[in-house]
Amino acid sequence: MEVPRFLSLFLLISFVILRVVAGTAELRALMELKSSLDPDGKILASWISDGNPCSGLFEGVACNQNQKVANISLQGKGLSGWLSPALAELKCLSGLYLHYNNLSGEIPPHISNLTDLVDLYLDVNSLSGTIPPELGNMASLQVLQLGDNQLVGNIPTQMGSLKQLSTLALQYNKLTGQIPLSLGTLEKLRRLNLSFNNFNGTVPATLAHLEHLEVLDVQNNSLSGIVPSALKRLGEGFQGANNPGLCGVEFSTLRACNKDQDLNVNHIDTLDRDQHKSRNSSKALPEPANVQLHCDHTHCSKSRFPQIVITGGVIAVSLTFICAGFLTFFRYRRQKQRISNTSSSSSQGKLSPYQPKELYTKSPSALVNIEYYSGWDHLSNGQNADAGGLLNDYLSQFRFNVDEVESATQYFSEASLLGKSKFSAVYKGVIRDGSLVAIRSISVTCCKTEEAEFVKGLNLLTSLRHENLVRLRGFCCSRSRGECFLIYDFATMGNLSQYLDLEDGSDHVLEWSKRVSIINGIAKGIGYLHSNDASKPTIVHQNISVENILLDHQFNPLIMDAGLPKLLADDVVFSALKVSAAMGYLAPEYITTGRFTEKSDIYAFGVIILQVLSGKTTIGSSIRTAVESFRFDDSVDANLRGRYSKSEAATLSKLAIQCTHESPDQRPTVVDVIQELSVSSAHL
Repeated sequence: MEVPRFLSLFLLISFVILRVVAGTAELRALMELKSSLDPDGKILASWISDGNPCSGLFEGVACNQNQKVANISLQGKGLSGWLSPALAELKCLSGLYLHYNNLSGEIPPHISNLTDLVDLYLDVNSLSGTIPPELGNMASLQVLQLGDNQLVGNIPTQMGSLKQLSTLALQYNKLTGQIPLSLGTLEKLRRLNLSFNNFNGTVPATLAHLEHLEVLDVQNNSLSGIVPSALKRLGEGFQGANNPGLCGVEFSTLRACNKDQDLNVNHIDTLDRDQHKSRNSSKALPEPANVQLHCDHTHCSKSRFPQIVITGGVIAVSLTFICAGFLTFFRYRRQKQRISNTSSSSSQGKLSPYQPKELYTKSPSALVNIEYYSGWDHLSNGQNADAGGLLNDYLSQFRFNVDEVESATQYFSEASLLGKSKFSAVYKGVIRDGSLVAIRSISVTCCKTEEAEFVKGLNLLTSLRHENLVRLRGFCCSRSRGECFLIYDFATMGNLSQYLDLEDGSDHVLEWSKRVSIINGIAKGIGYLHSNDASKPTIVHQNISVENILLDHQFNPLIMDAGLPKLLADDVVFSALKVSAAMGYLAPEYITTGRFTEKSDIYAFGVIILQVLSGKTTIGSSIRTAVESFRFDDSVDANLRGRYSKSEAATLSKLAIQCTHESPDQRPTVVDVIQELSVSSAHL
């Protein structure tokens, strides 16, 4: 009986040792990466040599469910170092986001060892040298962003081996040579940006046959010849201006071809199609990478002698223990079988005390991992599907792409950050039409685990339309970043909490008429949410507070986050409730029922009336008593210096008392509230 325990102990120790070695290799790689990216150690100070990269304390580092580093997001951090070959040690890395920094030096060929990498963002830096042809070995790569650097040389033909690539952005470099024909074999390519370089030659006809291509930007180069007419299907997605030798038929950004060229257009297009068919039939492939990976397989380690010696030694010792344990175990089993042969019949049907319990528990959703599961690809790339849960035609019109979101927020720079909570961050941004927007990023681990539920929530959010709700412009989900983004109209005057608890003489004091107007607007917004018609169901907000009441340039109130709980996991919603309860917005019946109703929102609305009346965030018993007694000198904000309507103050005080009644049955409906406010306004 003791022997199996002894064996189990050896196996456990061996497993732990191997895990520690693997974890140490990643930590060592991160330390080397820190030294290269941040030589002064100021930005990545949280990366410490005795820390755990998966603890959540390493700036910009996220791990997968196997506790392996899967994502490094350090965009816009002001890094001024260089890229270390140590990156190759992070074998499970799927997303590397180092854009919008000031990194210099060359792109290390060793980076091609990251064969699980899906997103590689190195744009907007000062990288130099050539594009390593070894990048063609990165079979999983979907997005390659190298724009806005100082790269030189040709585009390697090996790039045509990246069969999963959907975005290739090389704009604003010093690249030369011709556009490789091999790019025409990238069947999943959607966006190709080669603008503002020194490319010459023609636009390959092979690009015209890429079915998924949406954007081809070759403007500001030295290209010549006729643009294949099949590219007209891209519409504004094709940009070819400022290429003096380039012409085309019915392209808005190109000069028209002369007569001799016109005669050749059809011939060239026909020839190109024939060549395209010929290439497909022979399954011609781009030139092989013709370079050696810096290790033999995906999960290789750097060929450093000390590391091999250490790892080999640990493995040898572990195997010795394991073998010894197995020999002992088998000897013990043989003896046990001899002893138990006489009693085996009597033990049939009984659970052996040695039978191990099931240790593996299925994760509630693959979304818990840093990667979305396959169904979410439709949210990432905008492919349409049926109404069975995937992105539908209606939602497609609200889809933004990651490039737009990153550009709008200056790559999620600290300067654009408006605020953070436990489950999200909000950034200020400017989108292409010049509009100011607020972009809320939500970690995928905080979202609904069922894709169908999440998409149902998106359908609801995008359908909400009212003058007192913040308008949702659109959304974007990034699979490798593990985030979804909600893009809202920006409210220029901030949120209502910024106008409470002001010091005497502050120029942010809201005059009385604005306070009354704000309360009226909030009531109308809640009225819309609580209404039920063919366009929407009844919606209970669940988290109405002064932080979630935004103000536009005319101080019209806009309710934020309406319907948001439909997207969030239950534990995240519950976490938000604890904050709401601490601030006094949570209706008392929730403690016993655990349910939200329309009367829960009414209670929170009543608290907001008290806050707006008093100018205070915290409503103590003295303020509540003064309101109930209609002692306005003690309940109305002293910063108003008596400039308010006592009749309106009386109406609002009465409403606040009714709305915050202990019993939900004694609280008015929102229809009653709106009617009471309308009657009060009519009498003035």
